[in-house]
Amino acid sequence: MKNIEGKVVVITGASSGLGEATAKMLSAEGATVVLGARRADRIDALANEINNKGGRAMALATDVKDAAQVKKLVDTTVEKYGRIDVIINNAGLMPHSPLERLKIDDWDQMIDVNLKCVLYGIAAALPYMKAQKSGQIINVSSVAGHKVNPGGAVYSATKTAVRVISEGLRQEVKPYNIRTTIISPGAVATELSDSVTEPDVAAGIKQFYDAFAIPADSFARCVVFAMSQPEEVDINEILFRPTSQAG
Repeated sequence: MKNIEGKVVVITGASSGLGEATAKMLSAEGATVVLGARRADRIDALANEINNKGGRAMALATDVKDAAQVKKLVDTTVEKYGRIDVIINNAGLMPHSPLERLKIDDWDQMIDVNLKCVLYGIAAALPYMKAQKSGQIINVSSVAGHKVNPGGAVYSATKTAVRVISEGLRQEVKPYNIRTTIISPGAVATELSDSVTEPDVAAGIKQFYDAFAIPADSFARCVVFAMSQPEEVDINEILFRPTSQAG
């Protein structure tokens, strides 16, 4: 864990689930965590919890659908701590539905949050990391970025796009000593399934998650693994599922 202590890490979607678990685990390993999410009360409480335990955390209310707010999150981080070592583009939504139901607002939400926010995070962090000649960009995809199921076409499209963007980024940032990592979780117990707007689809997903989902710290351990490698080792992609999850 020597490569985590002292690092400054920005996490979007930090108010619950994967982001919250990762913030707690990284702070316990000595990282400074900067928490971004819309729910200011949640990230303020999390930052207070971490600081009261002797860690270092800062919270800044951030709507990841707004590029200017994501830039402010990163700019404020650098102003306060002097650098940004890692950004975890984690915020996401999963309102599954069959395409024939024409849930256009849900489609737009997934594209804005799952895809554009990754680009906004890259845009905010990359200039600083290029100047530092160091850094790591961790983008959250999904098992759905590797396979498509009925009802999940748009979600899978956004998560596949995250993988494509991340691979292009990996190749482009080699001159700047920047590492890139894609993490693709399977069923993990978070609030993600709460974003499903169709009652019948939501019921099926809830049943699936109740049967298979594993704790959010499973994701946090993957982040720790990727970050803790020596600087010359670039863990480009991690795909993981619950042991019991077949699909």
